Amino acid sequence: MSSYETLPTGFVYVHDIIPDIQVSLRYGTEENFLGCIVNGYYSNVSIMTEAAAHALRRVQELAKENGYELVIYDSYRPQKSVNHFIKWSEDPNDPQSKKDHYYPRINKENAFNLGYIAKKSGHTRGSTIDLTIIPIGKRVSNSVVPIKRILNDNSTILFLDDATVDMGSSFDLLDEASHTESKLVDDNHQKMRMMFKSFMEQAGFVNYTKEWWHYTLKNEPFPNTYFDFDVKSSYSS
Repeated sequence: MSSYETLPTGFVYVHDIIPDIQVSLRYGTEENFLGCIVNGYYSNVSIMTEAAAHALRRVQELAKENGYELVIYDSYRPQKSVNHFIKWSEDPNDPQSKKDHYYPRINKENAFNLGYIAKKSGHTRGSTIDLTIIPIGKRVSNSVVPIKRILNDNSTILFLDDATVDMGSSFDLLDEASHTESKLVDDNHQKMRMMFKSFMEQAGFVNYTKEWWHYTLKNEPFPNTYFDFDVKSSYSS
């Protein structure tokens, strides 16, 4: 039996609802736009509201019917983590070690105004998720391989290959190329984004148009509550 931390009422560990879900919480590692582990992340476990987790189970079923399965990059996010993002954006001494990977064409102090990060995040309400798909039988990589990519406007980004489906831009690339219907990526990448979007919408999730990976459950159970409990668990596999 797995031994879990006690969660607030209405929240679950996604593994309890979808036992085979793949999780790669980037904010619990140094592979993110801050370049460090984010405050509040202690374990590679996905936590969501129970309603969102059950809806996500339907997405997993739809994905598998088409030869794919889900990979979660982030789900519930504590307010202390968002506060860490705010501090990062305002820190003039930050070395910006991940700029080329995650925000090559914007200044980090503009990330909030441009809508890529929110000071009050839907993630903190527990029913928003960042995720993608991966072919059945593959495992998401804990490390990324940066690959130079030329966009349709002849600008260059780094695509961070972690074995998931190529969507034209990587998770958390703070750039117009990550807008769900961006014309900067090729038609085949757009096709994959739309297929993935269809899976999510059929299960009751709504996409955030500036990030192809970002979805929120319709009629979320805590629309006005921002939680701050840590992402942690005593679970070990």
